[in-house]
Amino acid sequence: MGRWVHTWASAPQLTEPENLPPHARDGLVLAGSTLRQTVRVSAGGERLRLRFSNAFGTAPLRLAAVTVALPVDGRAGGSAVVPKTLRAVTFHGRPTASVPAGAQVVSDPLEFSLADGAVLAVTLRLAEGLDPAGVTSHPGSRTTSHLAVGDQTGRAELTGATPVEHWYLLSGVEVEASVPVLALIGDSLTDGRGSTTNHNDRWPDQLFDRLGGFAVANQAAGGNRVLNDGLGQNALARLDRDILALSGVRWLVVFEGVNDLGTAPAEDQEDVAADLIAAYEQIAVRAHAHDILVYGATLTPFGGHDYDDPAGHRESARQKINTWIRTSGTFDAVLDFDQAVRDPSNPRRLLPSYDVGDHLHLSPTGYHALANAFPAHLLKA
Repeated sequence: MGRWVHTWASAPQLTEPENLPPHARDGLVLAGSTLRQTVRVSAGGERLRLRFSNAFGTAPLRLAAVTVALPVDGRAGGSAVVPKTLRAVTFHGRPTASVPAGAQVVSDPLEFSLADGAVLAVTLRLAEGLDPAGVTSHPGSRTTSHLAVGDQTGRAELTGATPVEHWYLLSGVEVEASVPVLALIGDSLTDGRGSTTNHNDRWPDQLFDRLGGFAVANQAAGGNRVLNDGLGQNALARLDRDILALSGVRWLVVFEGVNDLGTAPAEDQEDVAADLIAAYEQIAVRAHAHDILVYGATLTPFGGHDYDDPAGHRESARQKINTWIRTSGTFDAVLDFDQAVRDPSNPRRLLPSYDVGDHLHLSPTGYHALANAFPAHLLKA
């Protein structure tokens, strides 16, 4: 018998208007609709629990029905599930739940066998409308979800479904297992921009495929910053909710800061670098208080991207930060992601074969390089 650990997670964000489901954009909100989402877990188990977040809701989130199942062919992003695997999820023994604004809800434990790396389909129906300005979601799902009218939570195949490239409301899957959790806080480079939709080839996914024996809670958010809000709350503000409150966390990877550099004026880079270093220390102190080992990752190159100012102020700040990460001793270990993906002949830039094309984000091959650069001994329980 193990303990409850997060085997999948997504950082809650306030949904921007352009990322709302089509029904919400048409003024129908999500009332009475069925939403089927697929997620790829890391560590498996024989019992699971789900977490739904209303962190940014302005009204109660009312779940009318929730089911889980295994998708057809075990693939992510599909709308069809294997009928014999369909199971109803309950909350305090009831099929419904009301989640107050700003809160989350954890489902009852459910006997449901999940293999390591399996894909799980979670289908929910909302009983009442949500305020379109307060829908909690994770836009950077890199996974196709499906929205259909009416109650189709018990159907193997949705009828008249509309695909949407986001996750909504679902913020965690837990399993009962005897494994430690690797949690990650970061931006789009960990959220997986440049990875393949429905293929789960972000670098944390590829790291799990390479090593296994642990669970992964990826709490990265595209466009996120450490110091200031942007796309999602800043990392310092969300650390308690997204990392320290998770169950079973043994290690934390901090791989974030490039958006702080890129969005600050070039002439302010010296101050931004100093503030980032102070913030990294704060993250380490707060995580260490929970007996979590903290691994710091160096910032990867962005030469040729819009962040790369002609005078090189941001590059200078990146180098200053990376030197500090490597030498300060603040972190329990260093992940030298900069070294893993930079072009040896032009270290300000990504190796061309790793560059997805914008000179900032990585291709699946580049994310494979990050996964391979993670020393295996750092994930020994």
